[in-house]
Amino acid sequence: MMTKSPELLLPAGSPEVLKTAVIFGADAIYIGGEAYGLRAKAKNFTMDEMAEGICFAHEHGVKVYVTANVLAHDEDLRGAEQYFGELKDIRPDALIISDPGLFLTAREHCPEIPVHISTQANNLNYKTFHFWHQLGASRVVTGRELSLTEIREIREQIPDGLEIETFVHGAMCISYSGRCLLSNYLAGRDANRGSCAHPCRWSYAVMEETRPGEYMPLYENERGTFLFSSKDLCMV
Repeated sequence: MMTKSPELLLPAGSPEVLKTAVIFGADAIYIGGEAYGLRAKAKNFTMDEMAEGICFAHEHGVKVYVTANVLAHDEDLRGAEQYFGELKDIRPDALIISDPGLFLTAREHCPEIPVHISTQANNLNYKTFHFWHQLGASRVVTGRELSLTEIREIREQIPDGLEIETFVHGAMCISYSGRCLLSNYLAGRDANRGSCAHPCRWSYAVMEETRPGEYMPLYENERGTFLFSSKDLCMV
């Protein structure tokens, strides 16, 4: 099996954070533009800021990946061809995509930019990795629900040239691979299109049906009780 040194990949929500991550030793950065990314409520990058950030990172030998990882509806596809055409001109090192429709659009309009398959695509078994590899993906991000043992088993079953990316720290969504419906139902904000209101982190109480208004005492820690919030991921 081919061995490679791990790549330390960090997110950046603004040009300032990108530059800080580059200076302090990141091997690669992933950022979101003003469309098609799942962090729609973050500051994100204009096209000019992305171009400047990519140039800065490349001058320091650091790669930059751009997220386009929403689960797209038809209306989301409008403008995707133009968006990927603009990304083609500024040359990020890869696109991070979860939706097959956006994947096809990217392959048609900027085929020279590698595509990484987002964790949002529920990549949980080696056959899924083979599927995306055969379509032209160069890297697949594992589902955050997988254990180290399961990731190792996948690595043994896929081509050496297909890269694996894995989250080692951060929030774990209560829903499988982040595919949440709570936000849309409770707040009218679609988590799968970048607008999650994080209702799993709200504070809830438990009440028995025949005793309305009588809340059962629950205690988690000094910060409160969060029934629907998973513990943060700590793969380290």
